[in-house]
Amino acid sequence: MDVLETSKLLDEELYSRQLYVLGLPAMQRIQGAKVLLSGLQGVGAEVAKNLVLMGVGSLTLHDPHPTCWSDLSAQFFLSEQDLGRSRAEASQELLAKLNGAVQVCIHTGDITEDLLLDFQVVVLTASELQEQLKVGTICHKHGVCFLVADTRGLVGQLFCDFGEDFTVQDPTEAEPLVAAIQHISQGSPGILTLREEADAHRFNSGDLVTFSGIEGMVELNGCAPRPLHVQRDGTLEIGDTTTFSHYLRGGVVTEVKRPKTVSHEPLDTALFQPRVVAQSPQEVHRAHCLHQAFHALHKFQQLHGRPPKPWDPVDAEMVVDLAQALESLKGTEGEPLEEQLDKALVQRVALSSAGGLSPMAAVLGAVAAQEVLKAVSKKFMPLDQWLYFDALDCLPEDEEPFPNPEDYAPVGAGAIGCELLKGFALVGLGAGGSGGVTVADMDHVERSNLSRQFLFRPQDFGRPKAEVAAEAARRLNSDLQVTPLTYQLDLTTEHIYGDNFFSSVDGVAAALDSFQARRYVAARCTHYLKPLLEAGTKGTLGSACVFIPHVTEDYRAPASAAASEDASYPVCTVRHFPSTTEHTLQWARDEFEGLFHLSAETVNCHQQALTSLAHLDESQVLTVQQVVLGVLRQRPQTWRDCVLWALGQWQLCFHYGITQLLSRFPPDKVLENGTLFWSGPKQCPRPLEFDTSQDTHLLYVLAAANLYAQMHGLPGSRDQTALRRLLKLLPLPDPQDLAPIFSSDLELASAYAEFGPEQSKQLHEALEIWTVGPPLEPLTFEKDNDFHVDFVAAAASLRAQNYGIPPADRTKTKRIVGQITPAIATTTAAVAGLVGLELYKVVGSPRPRSAFRHSYLNLAENYFSRWVPHAPAIQKFHHWKWTCWDRLEVPAGQPERTLESLLAHVQKLNGLRVRMLLHGKALLYSAGWSPEKQDQHLSRRVTDLVLEVTRQVPKPGQRVLVLELSYEGEKEDVTFPPLHYKL
Repeated sequence: MDVLETSKLLDEELYSRQLYVLGLPAMQRIQGAKVLLSGLQGVGAEVAKNLVLMGVGSLTLHDPHPTCWSDLSAQFFLSEQDLGRSRAEASQELLAKLNGAVQVCIHTGDITEDLLLDFQVVVLTASELQEQLKVGTICHKHGVCFLVADTRGLVGQLFCDFGEDFTVQDPTEAEPLVAAIQHISQGSPGILTLREEADAHRFNSGDLVTFSGIEGMVELNGCAPRPLHVQRDGTLEIGDTTTFSHYLRGGVVTEVKRPKTVSHEPLDTALFQPRVVAQSPQEVHRAHCLHQAFHALHKFQQLHGRPPKPWDPVDAEMVVDLAQALESLKGTEGEPLEEQLDKALVQRVALSSAGGLSPMAAVLGAVAAQEVLKAVSKKFMPLDQWLYFDALDCLPEDEEPFPNPEDYAPVGAGAIGCELLKGFALVGLGAGGSGGVTVADMDHVERSNLSRQFLFRPQDFGRPKAEVAAEAARRLNSDLQVTPLTYQLDLTTEHIYGDNFFSSVDGVAAALDSFQARRYVAARCTHYLKPLLEAGTKGTLGSACVFIPHVTEDYRAPASAAASEDASYPVCTVRHFPSTTEHTLQWARDEFEGLFHLSAETVNCHQQALTSLAHLDESQVLTVQQVVLGVLRQRPQTWRDCVLWALGQWQLCFHYGITQLLSRFPPDKVLENGTLFWSGPKQCPRPLEFDTSQDTHLLYVLAAANLYAQMHGLPGSRDQTALRRLLKLLPLPDPQDLAPIFSSDLELASAYAEFGPEQSKQLHEALEIWTVGPPLEPLTFEKDNDFHVDFVAAAASLRAQNYGIPPADRTKTKRIVGQITPAIATTTAAVAGLVGLELYKVVGSPRPRSAFRHSYLNLAENYFSRWVPHAPAIQKFHHWKWTCWDRLEVPAGQPERTLESLLAHVQKLNGLRVRMLLHGKALLYSAGWSPEKQDQHLSRRVTDLVLEVTRQVPKPGQRVLVLELSYEGEKEDVTFPPLHYKL
């Protein structure tokens, strides 16, 4: 097989999200790969789309068959104008436009042995079994990776043969474990103690590790991978260290991932001895039955020259008979499997096998494309060897006809949102006279979107995503009624997405990138009793969930994920006692904010006579001091001034500041209880010495000087050679010039700096000098700005060196600080397909909870799970029962009712002490009011009382006031369903 000879540099901006999943070596192998794809119906189109978006080097299309009407239901590259043209030719132009770096070719002849030798991977879709066996045999013989992907109605099949000796260089998506070292003993075996005890439990006996940054026992630095053994006390045995130097301090231990070898059987063997991906014995049996069903469908096609007719019981019974007549399947050791064929399952497959459904094509096409990427990148474990996926739960019960999609409204036009729009357009959602789709997304198209969001093109850069996605969706289906909205969906836009908006939609499909946004949209769906289809991805992980009013539970963000999103660290830990990589990154990010944003805003406010510093917290005041009380006591005028300031800032943070800290807390300081102050996670720091030959030192000064220049409206420079020359001419700043900053910073009280009147006066006087001149430009951190990321990456790395903490590289820094979620097109497409399958159930007649499915997948580890959602939790109070979906509804009436009249509608609570709240403020609070005040409020109109208590009037278009009712008992604290007071 050949690999593309290419010297093209990887477009890191285009593939930025994907790089976080696959890594640079895997992406470079993908960029040089050659793939043959035969079959351009729904599944084939999905495979092709994903491979082109993800940057495979060359994709050759093969499908000489003419386009027909049935293709248009799932093949989004085809249109009515293509009827009669070969599918490959009709698809090539639009595919090529997805990614100009990918060669998209067409092969019009037969598939021959000579042709197959030119590719690393061959994929067959919608093919006959005879062709699969012929091509599979040739590929296995010559070491060409071979895949078969197909869907029949609501059942999908995927087969992989990567040969008998396929090496996976990186089996998992997880990053190698990295941990800081506390101590290493000399001996046989040497015992390694980690700084964080919890880190030891992340390693396993037999793991291979290497070392770096150790002082003293330098023989371990860069050594060949060593196996370790985890001991009960959490220490690690690392082999013989008897002859090594004495360990002094520092260093990190890093896991070395082991390659794994995979052996696959050829199709002619695997057809009768299938190894299936399944999570339980029940799933294995179901997969075997589906395997036989597919084999029987091929037999039916071969005998009759056509597939079974849809919902034809005679044809279905013939398929069942053919399945029963097949040779028994064999186990992994060749023994016959004693399994009963599930005839009812095979019959349902046959009855519904004629349909081509867009969501099924999306799911199977995504997984198949991921397997292609595994083959060419050698990243992640391939399937072993058959995968069967079915969504027969979509079928109506009692064999009722399929429902016709009507009205629905999705939210979002990000990566998943674009895939959802594509699916909605193909199934005709919102294409009826009264139907419609509303796309809500406030973001604009960026270059990194193009590797995952196939509705966008380079000419769309800078345009609102919602508008571009709406236009592209209309091109897929001209009947689609789609309305773009470019406002974010949160508390600030409830005048747009309010009662009128939600009353006009039948459901919401959410593809949001934060749990905060998900929680808000889910709460709106609960409030308005709207079905919610919710999807999310992170790298190769994906989920798709469905929440139906009164049928399923409501949405709950995963506790761990929500907590990590809102995570924060104590200021004193970040500023003085960091112990983790995350601490150093937070410190560096805070430095950026203080030095280049907050300080500029403070100077600008001082110019406008806003002289108070009361709005700044302790650490912010100290950061402002670093700007106006540092080496420069007035505004910079030249590039040299900016470099001098940046050099002083380096010295301040990584040398002088550390020496001052150690003068207050010496390395040998002992606490009253006899323990060392610098012990446990509190690592004793050491000052660094500035060295222009150190790249990280130079990068910090370069980035800081450029940002400082930009803040002051001065030109910067990217010339590192010239910067090195200049730095050699500049003297290191005098510590006395930095002393004013530390006069407050090191008056530590519980590791905090005290900022008194004298320091405040000093800072105000300095600010007076800085206010002469034009306003400064506050810089807002941007994850795609090189100097922004370079500053944070260099600052965090130097901070890590100070404290002996494993540093984050630039890529990891950008991902964490920029809050970038790793993403790839395959996972995106798969979860959108899973959502599309649930859509069939939502838009039809009411379905029981048993019909719906939550889904979770991990494409890297071949894990696929679908389960029935939980029922809504039932809450009880005395004889009353309710769930999260229930509410008490009371009309305002004409004339409007009084509070006493309103309470009459809540007679179930009569005799109880009731508190009625609106926005947390009491409208009725019987426990604390006198009878006179109670009677006075009971006679008031509800809206008048609302105005008096909350100082708010109902918003235009607002249809409901939501009141909270709670019971105040001696032993019980119950929150009842909300009371909806209809205006």
